[in-house]
Amino acid sequence: MDFDLTAFPPIVQQIAGYAIQGYELALGWLLSPAAWSQFAVLVVAYLLAVVIARRMRPALSSLIDPGERRGIFSAPRRFILRFLPLILPLLAYALTGIGEQVIRSIFESGAVIAFGKRLFLLLAARIFVRDILNDPFLKLLGRFILLPIAALYAVGLLDTVVLQLSETVVGVGNIRFSLISIVRGLIAGSLLFWLGQWSNQQTVAVIEKQREMRPSIRQLLIKTVEFAIFAIAFILLMNIMGINLSTLAVLGGAIGVGLGFGLQKIASNFISGVILLVEGQATVGDFVELDGGEAGTIVKMTARAIILETYDGRWIVVPNEDFIVTRVVNYSDSGSANRYEAPFSVSYDTDINRVPGIIERAVATHPEVLSEPYPPDCELRGFGDSGIDFAVEFWVNGIDDGPNKYTSDVLFLIWNALRDEGIEIPYPHRVVEIKGGPVPAAPE
Repeated sequence: MDFDLTAFPPIVQQIAGYAIQGYELALGWLLSPAAWSQFAVLVVAYLLAVVIARRMRPALSSLIDPGERRGIFSAPRRFILRFLPLILPLLAYALTGIGEQVIRSIFESGAVIAFGKRLFLLLAARIFVRDILNDPFLKLLGRFILLPIAALYAVGLLDTVVLQLSETVVGVGNIRFSLISIVRGLIAGSLLFWLGQWSNQQTVAVIEKQREMRPSIRQLLIKTVEFAIFAIAFILLMNIMGINLSTLAVLGGAIGVGLGFGLQKIASNFISGVILLVEGQATVGDFVELDGGEAGTIVKMTARAIILETYDGRWIVVPNEDFIVTRVVNYSDSGSANRYEAPFSVSYDTDINRVPGIIERAVATHPEVLSEPYPPDCELRGFGDSGIDFAVEFWVNGIDDGPNKYTSDVLFLIWNALRDEGIEIPYPHRVVEIKGGPVPAAPE
């Protein structure tokens, strides 16, 4: 085949050259007895692999599957069980390799059978991505990275593509690298990112189980491990891409200048967050109130800010620095108890000497009311316009709002106790005095 392609762009001429080579190769295979024998070997190897896989896979599945049993080897056995779909393409690959040795010894040629082996590897990669990978991110990488690489390898173009990418060099400032370095960095960076996320999750799970540690220390360890994991991943990525870390000195200097000017607040908040974690002044789960009026439960502590959740479900993002430079009231620090009081009044007809004992015994029956540091204490507060004012003080572990209604519960106990004892809770009384005698009725 001879075509005049001089008028077309070089890329078109190159693609046409590959197409002509493929056509001539296919034509040679169709007319060659050695090629037909290799096709026969591929078909026989695949059919034999199908027969063996159908018998082998159920036996291996029953042998490996732990069922409902739980033990130290149960998780590894379930992990191995997921790879059983690869038996068919790998068996076909192995049997084809055996047939390749025979064919090469007879015809001294094995191009067709080598192409078939690469197709079996492509089939294995497809099964691996479709049936074995469960993580959405890894499945995405497999679909858009592993399968295209396997396809290029199967048609024999992988080395050509790698060579073209290696010869294409780009640069940014004093940093120069090839396109293959970018591709390698994207692949390695994606895998390192996923591995870093997975490692961080496993580490967080282990640290969270250490209940003997203070919550703030656990949070500090989690942040330290997270920073260390991704710092190591960054260094590995730079080495994989072939970038000398010394070339990043200019970038590091620019970052330093940025910290000195525009990023000083971020740096201040980061350091404040570390101080908070070390000192343990506040941690996740504490109910705090800031000097500016912000109040809520700490639900998350990040490198820059602390997130508070209010009782109405809203989130407030408070910079870490505010916890250092302003006054903060922590109602939950170190599990300390909180004191509340419930005011009430009784009628002037009441024997007030009985009231403290009645109320203290009633409030003490509440399951959340503590006897330490002090038991319930009923105090006389004053003589009001309509009744005698009392208040009972009580201690609880927790905040009186949101899921807890301590004061409401105590007021119910007070009402029921006073009612059972026949003590009246007064309502306002008003005396109206009319001066000047009665008002004459209007004539009909």
